[in-house]
Amino acid sequence: MKAVILAGGLGTRLRPLTYNTPKSLVPVLNRPFLEHVLLWLKKHGVDEAILALSHLAPPVEDCFGDGSRLGIKISYVLEKSALGTAGAVKNAAELVVGSFFVLNGDIFSDLDFSAMLAFHRQNQARATIALTPVDNPTHYGLIETDSRSRVTRFLEKPRPEEVTTNMINAGTYVLEPGVLDMIPPSQEYSFERQLFPSMLAGGDAVYAFPSSGYWIDIGNPEKYRQLNFDLLSGKGGQYGFNHGHEIITGRGCRIHPTAILKGPLLVGDNCSIGKEAVIIGPTVIGSGCLIEDAATISASVIWQNVTIGNGSRFMSSIAANGCHLQAGSEAIRAVLGDNVTISRGYKLEPGARVEPGKTIG
Repeated sequence: MKAVILAGGLGTRLRPLTYNTPKSLVPVLNRPFLEHVLLWLKKHGVDEAILALSHLAPPVEDCFGDGSRLGIKISYVLEKSALGTAGAVKNAAELVVGSFFVLNGDIFSDLDFSAMLAFHRQNQARATIALTPVDNPTHYGLIETDSRSRVTRFLEKPRPEEVTTNMINAGTYVLEPGVLDMIPPSQEYSFERQLFPSMLAGGDAVYAFPSSGYWIDIGNPEKYRQLNFDLLSGKGGQYGFNHGHEIITGRGCRIHPTAILKGPLLVGDNCSIGKEAVIIGPTVIGSGCLIEDAATISASVIWQNVTIGNGSRFMSSIAANGCHLQAGSEAIRAVLGDNVTISRGYKLEPGARVEPGKTIG
């Protein structure tokens, strides 16, 4: 069984985190986001993933290679220009044989792919669309179905008075390979706005597979931080994370006996946590980080090789690789790109986003 993963997006809403790091490689519990997705697919019988890439493709290929490290074959197709969701899959048509999955590359879920495939085959569908419930469906595409779960209507980003269901397109599909013949080659084409409505108008069997499991779109820093915290706290349990209030530290960590750590907390390898430092979960800290004396961290995600200086405060924030908060500085609800420096004693305006390489203060 094969899966095509749409992993070529620019990740603009996740900036400044994604200026140098592809969205598919942003760390989730100190592992690349896409690695979690690939391993979940593998559990459901997918033995080959085809990654549709464009922006920052080489780091993704370097990270996953041929997939042997994860035990799943990985192939790559590159877009020379933007092809849209359906166009990107058309670009991979030569690699697809038989029924196959398609996943939007910024979705994290514990969807039962095995059950979805069985449902697709039972209904002899040409396309099956996973659905998930949301609190406010006006930001998404609604899908209406009949009593047998056959799709009857699509409604993109409806007005409040148009909402008839809270079930939205979850960004995961099962398709028959013949569907790709309906997609024009080498041009931008959308599943949501073009292909699926065209199939519906032509009488094709398009079905919806509802799922009430964990689902999140990591399109912005707030959702990205939430995903880390949800998994650290035991949500999305089918991934095997059930850390609760545990404190998990990697190899080679040095923690001063007067430091105060409250879980759930994940600390990577070779970190140093100084005297009277306070770290309150949910928090994730990457490898090679230095948390100096009397520093305070809470509800944050910190990537690799970050220094949180003496007496500084890092609260409800995200720091990408190589950042340095100098002594006495403060960041609250901040998002820092790679190699940002916050000068000694400087207090960032709450909610600040700082581009890579900047020195502030």
